[in-house]
Amino acid sequence: MLACKKAKYFMTRVITKNYTYFREVHTMGYIDLIKEKARADRKTIVLPETNDKRTLIAASHILEEGIADLVMVGDEEKIMDGARWLEVELDGVTIINPETTDKLDSYVNLLYETRKAKGMTPEKAREILLKDYLTFGVIMVKANDADGMVAGACHATADTLRPALQILKTAPGVKLVSGFFIIDVPDCEYGHNGTFLFADCGLNQDPTAEQLAAIADSSAKSFHSLVGAKPIIAMLSHSTKGSAKHALVDKVVEATKMAKEQYPHLCIDGELQTDAALVPSVAKSKAPGSEVAGKANVLVFPNLDCGNIGYKLVQRLGKAEAYGPMLQGIAKPVNDLSRGCSWEDIVGVVALTAVQAQLL
Repeated sequence: MLACKKAKYFMTRVITKNYTYFREVHTMGYIDLIKEKARADRKTIVLPETNDKRTLIAASHILEEGIADLVMVGDEEKIMDGARWLEVELDGVTIINPETTDKLDSYVNLLYETRKAKGMTPEKAREILLKDYLTFGVIMVKANDADGMVAGACHATADTLRPALQILKTAPGVKLVSGFFIIDVPDCEYGHNGTFLFADCGLNQDPTAEQLAAIADSSAKSFHSLVGAKPIIAMLSHSTKGSAKHALVDKVVEATKMAKEQYPHLCIDGELQTDAALVPSVAKSKAPGSEVAGKANVLVFPNLDCGNIGYKLVQRLGKAEAYGPMLQGIAKPVNDLSRGCSWEDIVGVVALTAVQAQLL
């Protein structure tokens, strides 16, 4: 359990003609620093889910705060009608309708050339781009007409990630693409001022020991680039240093060994229970002498069940801000959203995506 004090938040009620929502206002936190970084070198991010009111509200705040330049995919009249109904402003947004854009032919050819070895035809490429706004957004990123894409508010993770993996593919030297969340726990004494990276919480269901080691390496890079602190990685288990015997424990032990051999620069240890990874007093008794125990800020879960359950528990019960699932290891940034996300979550993930794009 994370022993964290109650956060000091207050709520601002925002009332429009047809829609009422509450905006959470809090003191300067992790995501505010990310927004500052995003504003310093503005990138162009595609938002393809333009029929979702959360996307429209988020877009208005992103534009107002100057976090990123935005491209919204869809029919301009419908998008602007939705914005007017919600009484939000979309000043400065670029709207591209696949059916009328003069770039459609070049995008069709790009999709065909990218996927022709898998049976893609020009006719099929045109049909996909006219119907599937997520694929259209990914093609924009592939064509360098945008720096990244954020989607998933009203699509399953597989629908969001499939075109990204098929079209953008993995970055050079990366063994696999994995997903992570940035977790910001209010007034928390653990992690890096309450900020953590959880992986993999959104993509690989049952990674092998070798894949867990690769996830640890990618997570360290993501934490360092997005948080700016030294990654201290705990390979999590229901066992600490041999306290339990099971094949699941063996996998984490082997993953830790492989990570230390293949990525000797990492500050990593395992297998560790969560309390041993986070709480110094517990670490002293369960894992004495460990350079990670009691100090971890990057938590690598043994499988997707653990990761997904873990981040949602911390988010909902610990009142944490959870941004993701972000992708690591893909050639250009495309990031997923939980279908239970708020408009504030979308703003945060766009900011993080923009900062990822700055690092390419």
